Amino acid sequence: MDYFFEERENLRFDFYDVDSKSPNLSKHDFLGQMFCTLGEIVGSQGSRLEKSIVGIPGKKCGTVIVTAEELGCCRDSVLMQFCANKLDKKDFFGKSDPFLVFHRSNEDGSFTICHKTEVVKNTLNPVWQAFKISVRALCNGDYDRTIKVEVYDWDRDGSHDFIGEFTTSYRELSRGQSQFNVYEVINPKKKGKKKKYVNSGTVTLLSFLIETEVSFLDYIKGGTQINFTVAIDFTASNGNPSQPTSLHYMNPYQLNAYGMALKAVGEIIQDYDSDKMFPALGFGARLPPDGRVSHEFALNGNPQNPYCHGIDGVMEAYYRSLKSVQLYGPTNFAPVINHVARYAASVKDGSQYFVLLIITDGVISDMAQTKESIVNASKLPMSIIIVGVGPAEFDAMEELDGDVVRISSRGKFAERDIVQFVPFRDYIDRSGNHVLSMARLAKDVLAEIPEQFLSYMRVRGIKPSPAPPPYTPPIHVLQTQI
Repeated sequence: MDYFFEERENLRFDFYDVDSKSPNLSKHDFLGQMFCTLGEIVGSQGSRLEKSIVGIPGKKCGTVIVTAEELGCCRDSVLMQFCANKLDKKDFFGKSDPFLVFHRSNEDGSFTICHKTEVVKNTLNPVWQAFKISVRALCNGDYDRTIKVEVYDWDRDGSHDFIGEFTTSYRELSRGQSQFNVYEVINPKKKGKKKKYVNSGTVTLLSFLIETEVSFLDYIKGGTQINFTVAIDFTASNGNPSQPTSLHYMNPYQLNAYGMALKAVGEIIQDYDSDKMFPALGFGARLPPDGRVSHEFALNGNPQNPYCHGIDGVMEAYYRSLKSVQLYGPTNFAPVINHVARYAASVKDGSQYFVLLIITDGVISDMAQTKESIVNASKLPMSIIIVGVGPAEFDAMEELDGDVVRISSRGKFAERDIVQFVPFRDYIDRSGNHVLSMARLAKDVLAEIPEQFLSYMRVRGIKPSPAPPPYTPPIHVLQTQI
């Protein structure tokens, strides 16, 4: 979990006795619960909190111990490959079906599974596929920490037979293929029983390659610009802007839902855009003078130059256009997505990345076209954030988000997930007038952007530009004559 000193992060642990495979918790026996905050765990002695489990009246439910361990900030990954020789035969018919399970050791001496290889069928001399794992997951960045590797024979019913185990460390593995990295697989039970027991086979490291993972900030340091475009929903379902019930109501004393969402997201993202000029578009309105309906009009009234200066400039253009356009419909997303995609398609060298923020009150009218434009945009350096305001059902937005099922159009799947949807109502108080936490809204809205950004750069093989050298002032200043 992310730990923020300045936030109260409430945690609840529920304990159940599993009675079946049902995902429905009511089908299992409730054993109690424990409430605490992340800060409470981190702040306990040794970051180890022991607390009573409560929740069943008149019954002692036991205690739970929660420990927190800060992850080492090491960004390396390793690509490793292993093979084995002469493993014990475990199957009555045929040979074994071996696989490896890697465990990292924790501060308290316990072990956590961090990787399982695939199963290689019917052989005592398997060669497993190479796999990639972060050094953090493997040993928490501690090169001398024990890594335990268990060897199993796979069985269909899940009762895999234990063949044996060995221990190593990152430092040892990093020597690469050598006599040091041939390990005897030992089964302690057999060793205890048989005097002549040597081992249950050997496992050999075939290759070890270190890769340093680049981070979002490496690209930002290297000069990649984030271009931020805003698109605002001007459909009639928002209600008449002069009425207090409207989502576009222009209250002189406080921001409406659109203004709040715009400000929360914009203020964070504007730090990554050097010129602070943001294109701001509207859709679903009739425009003066002739009343034609548009699904991508410039909020500042200038189609040749829809840029506004800073988030305040966007807010100003938004309020101005509310006075001049007529709210209409339908709710079409595809035109504004394609508008940004045209720009994104012209920059493929990693120097720019485009983020489109769509703020809308509801149901999409052009779902098929929107899906197609998202699938096409998933190949481009862009992400789409949708903030849903108002009380409508947002089922279609969840579908576009693609977190559960990757979005597709005409049988083609999106190359990567580029849409993040958040319902604004989750962040406001009951009166609907105040955002409970602008920081949380911004964090949730922007949470997926770094990973979406990195997935684009990775797939395209684009490395960050080197960061410019730090500024050093000139040593001698020449006196100039006046």
